Amino acid sequence: MSSPRPAARTAGTPAPPAGLPTTLGELRASDHPAKPPRSVRDELRDNLLTTLKAGENPWPGIVGFERTVLPQFERAILAGHDVVLLGERGQGKTRLLRSLVALLDEWTPVIEGSELGEHPEQPIIPASIRRAAVEGDALPVGWRHRSVRYAEKLATPDTSVADLIGDVDPVKVAEGRSLGDPETIHYGLVPRTHRGIVTINELPDLAERIQVALLNVMEERDIQVRGYTLRLPLDVLLVASANPEDYTNRGRIITPLKDRFGAEVRTHYPLEVAGEVALVRQEAHTVAEVPDHLVEVIARFTRNLRGASAIDQRSGVSARFSVAAAETVAAAALRRAAVTGEDAAVARPVDLEAVVPVLRGKLEFESGEEGREEELLTHLLRRAIAETARKRLAGVDLGPLADAVAEGRRVVTGERVPAREVVATLPAVPVVRTVAERLGAGDTEAPGPLASAVELALEHLYLTRKLAKDRDDSAEDGEGRVTYGG
Repeated sequence: MSSPRPAARTAGTPAPPAGLPTTLGELRASDHPAKPPRSVRDELRDNLLTTLKAGENPWPGIVGFERTVLPQFERAILAGHDVVLLGERGQGKTRLLRSLVALLDEWTPVIEGSELGEHPEQPIIPASIRRAAVEGDALPVGWRHRSVRYAEKLATPDTSVADLIGDVDPVKVAEGRSLGDPETIHYGLVPRTHRGIVTINELPDLAERIQVALLNVMEERDIQVRGYTLRLPLDVLLVASANPEDYTNRGRIITPLKDRFGAEVRTHYPLEVAGEVALVRQEAHTVAEVPDHLVEVIARFTRNLRGASAIDQRSGVSARFSVAAAETVAAAALRRAAVTGEDAAVARPVDLEAVVPVLRGKLEFESGEEGREEELLTHLLRRAIAETARKRLAGVDLGPLADAVAEGRRVVTGERVPAREVVATLPAVPVVRTVAERLGAGDTEAPGPLASAVELALEHLYLTRKLAKDRDDSAEDGEGRVTYGG
């Protein structure tokens, strides 16, 4: 058997395995599971059921939706519904929609050279129907990878009907075809994803006339271009994402299109601190070690922002804020290691100060808060530090540490103070080792983790007014040294 022909491969698409049928006759004679045509909805349903019955996770990498969003989403897929995900920015809507690709068959047969990737036994455009009638069992078969069967479009005001549905191709008209000939059409994104999944992000941002163009695609499964209609039995699952404010309250989506979606699923930010921490650990590409207690501070900081009346909650506080904060803290630690010659870069609470000025632009503030942004963010960050320390150091008597520091054993830290110098100034009291063990630094002699752990305890003592903290910004490098004392 000759090697199979690839179907419309793009860069990065894997080559089909050897031994697949290369003609319609060979496909009919084979026992390949994709031989009988299935709709994309049936395909997703069958593969989702197979995954669930096997006890496997159909949604790897999706965090915090296990008991809320995912059951609803799975019911929508099993019902064969077009789906819209409603949620504020940074809630993982697009990632969840992209994960649908894994529920498609890895390889599916298509008519070789077809514009729309039709199944060899179900041609739908005139050119493919003619080829199938003329060539019969000799009709060439190619194989399309599931990654090519997913298309995504960000809705923007300049999106046109031609982009999504299609338009008359002047080149084909110039070749001698009449304008009424359906073969003069250049197909848009939706028809070209026949037998696949089309995602439209920020659906309400589509102009109303573009929304109208989607109505027939979703209900009658045909397309209308320049005044004439092509009856194409398109097989497309349409999924979309939207902000609830735009989708439900501002009238930016036409009611008939809203009615076409079989399911609306609300997403949310992680409901628990542990979910936010898991998300940061999964998504952040940190260039230095960021201890767990600092990731928890970042998670609590983000959650505090989501509950702050001064922040525009209609825009939301994206999970990307937490991720960027962790990456910024890691970068601050790496910079200190490079400047001071530390062997290992480990983030410390002092590095959290870098988050506020760098990331304030990712937030939308309510009107009337002008000029108070940094003050507000600093307050919420300190609250997050206090909450984390109180949670992680519950039951630990920090009194001996506070007494030792207040009585003259001052501890110095700062953006350019290496961990070994911080450790050298720590008082020799047993509670230091207790704090290190509680914060996961008890099994190492490296100064970085120990300095990070004890700094959190010292900052907690400062925030609870049991220690004083002085900052000296007079250094020539402009980066202050922080001293904890009585």
